[in-house]
Amino acid sequence: MMLFGAAALLAGTSAGAQLMSAGDAARDFGSRQTFWGADISPTGETIAVLTAGEGARTFVQTYRLDGSAPKTLFGVDGVDQQLDWCRFGSETALVCRYSGQAEVNGLLLDWGRLVAVSTDGSFDPTPLGERSSNYDSQIRQFDGGIVDFLPGEDAVLMARNYVPETARENSNISKTTSGLGLDRIGMGDFRPRRVERPNDAVDGFLSDGRGDVRIRIRHERDSNGDYTGRTRYDYRLAGKSKWEDLGMADRDSGFRPVLVEAQGNSVYGLEPLDGRDALYRMTLDGSGAKELVASHERVDIGGPVRLGRGLPVIGYQYTDERDHIVYFDAQYDALSRGLAKALPGDGTVTFHGASANGNILLLHAGSDADPGAYYVMNRATREMSPLMGLRPQFDGRSLATVEAVTYAARDGAAIPAYVTLPAGHEGGALGAVVLPHGGPEARDTWGFDWLAQYFAARGYAVIQPNFRGSAGYGQDFRNDNGFRNWQTAVSDIEDAARYLIAEGVADPERVAIAGWSYGGYAALLGAAEAPDLYKAAIAIAPVTDLRLMRREARDFTSGELVEDMLGSGDHLVAGSPRHRADDISVPVLLVHGGRDTNVSFDHSRLMEDALSDRGGAVELIAFEELDHGLADSEARIRMLGAAGELLDATIGS
Repeated sequence: MMLFGAAALLAGTSAGAQLMSAGDAARDFGSRQTFWGADISPTGETIAVLTAGEGARTFVQTYRLDGSAPKTLFGVDGVDQQLDWCRFGSETALVCRYSGQAEVNGLLLDWGRLVAVSTDGSFDPTPLGERSSNYDSQIRQFDGGIVDFLPGEDAVLMARNYVPETARENSNISKTTSGLGLDRIGMGDFRPRRVERPNDAVDGFLSDGRGDVRIRIRHERDSNGDYTGRTRYDYRLAGKSKWEDLGMADRDSGFRPVLVEAQGNSVYGLEPLDGRDALYRMTLDGSGAKELVASHERVDIGGPVRLGRGLPVIGYQYTDERDHIVYFDAQYDALSRGLAKALPGDGTVTFHGASANGNILLLHAGSDADPGAYYVMNRATREMSPLMGLRPQFDGRSLATVEAVTYAARDGAAIPAYVTLPAGHEGGALGAVVLPHGGPEARDTWGFDWLAQYFAARGYAVIQPNFRGSAGYGQDFRNDNGFRNWQTAVSDIEDAARYLIAEGVADPERVAIAGWSYGGYAALLGAAEAPDLYKAAIAIAPVTDLRLMRREARDFTSGELVEDMLGSGDHLVAGSPRHRADDISVPVLLVHGGRDTNVSFDHSRLMEDALSDRGGAVELIAFEELDHGLADSEARIRMLGAAGELLDATIGS
């Protein structure tokens, strides 16, 4: 045991660090994170964690804090099935979600299932959802979700999807129940016990963390059954069964409940205030009384913070240049400050969970230059025990640090960004990589980023701009979105490169652009818009044709939302890299998974065809069995190797 003992894992960057070789950098940064998704048991005596195996394989392991050997419970191949998360349903049983993709009637669809598994491996994974039937009348993509974990009762509350059956031949017996219901499932017999009748109009529930369901969620649909983007919320009084109207909301208006707290008989929710999300607390006593908890003058509030199931809310979170938690609870505030002071450099501590009584805490300590480690802390003794480093290959090694900056776009707008420089860099212009994020309604944050770190390890400066269209900075900054207003987003990204040049960080003749998903889209458009600036473009799982994206969405209930997001008009062509191939004169690397349900593989295939037809230098690396995340170490190593070769040939020293 050690007191605040995270020092070894958060060592600062050495000024004399050397660049990593191409092969070593691709292997070390391309290998998936070794451990993630940790959870702590109700007694605080056991930790469950997901761990990477060879290639795409993933396993769930349990670690007893008494020092006994870890147990591997089960695993998936990462191709046909992916393991998403595991959490304790009781002291002796985990609830895990696994998922995959399947082709149905020519469409590639995501699916997901929930299972229970013994923490000691004494029984095989047991399905928690309604069993599929050959007579199911519709596709059963997802079997449901966990609304609440009830460790004191050795049970979970599960919102279960019920699918009716078609008429069976020579039988009058068929299931007619349809919609989302709520069931209590014991972690011993796994038998469902009805709490809320299934209802086709219901899409979710919020519980108070103690098993009392207080909020019902209903996403509005039009006459064609497509989602409109508006959601109605219902609530009920404590101890009552009747649902009452709480109100309607969408992303730009109304109160959006996110967490129910039993102790205050209230619900915390987000609602716009002066164009940014603020946190409010509403009492669930029928009065509708609502008070402002927190707002910020520059960024959205992220939401409330609660450590464990059924425990009180202890604070709220927001992100400006860094992630912050503001604590209501003086004990947690003092604990957080003490940990921050004890850690060297710029390390941060994040609480990930707690035992049922709140005495044993699971936390992560890390920094921009260190992926960090999981720890368990005893609040009574203030002793902290290290569990495991998330990426052990970097233990004791000097990596690049990340600096938050703000630069002026060409119209004067202030654009936040993060700059990563090679460890030990002492000045002088470098080759540079502009790395826009995906989304577009997402954002980059300060911390360890394996892709940016890879480029820095190969000697390049990296800038990650939170361009207009990014999330987290309010409605005006979102600027509708980065597809409708692609010109603004792409010019903001271009201005990030010109900022590095003006600062003397980047050599103007050695700049490239790379990105994943929307970031790949922006990389290709950037190459078309600024042929004098970028010398190479790397696009991973990129959108390349907005009209194709609209057509593909029509087969889904979210189709109208996608059409509204993309809009209509000439920008669907001008803002589509596939139709701008004649404007792209630099070498392009495309990387895509063949089972990508987020952005179909057709986008990269058609982009390759368009560039090849005009004689452009293009390479497409296809991973036929992988999805959007390319969560396979061997695939990522190959991808980074190819990206490194292109950069070395175009912007290398």
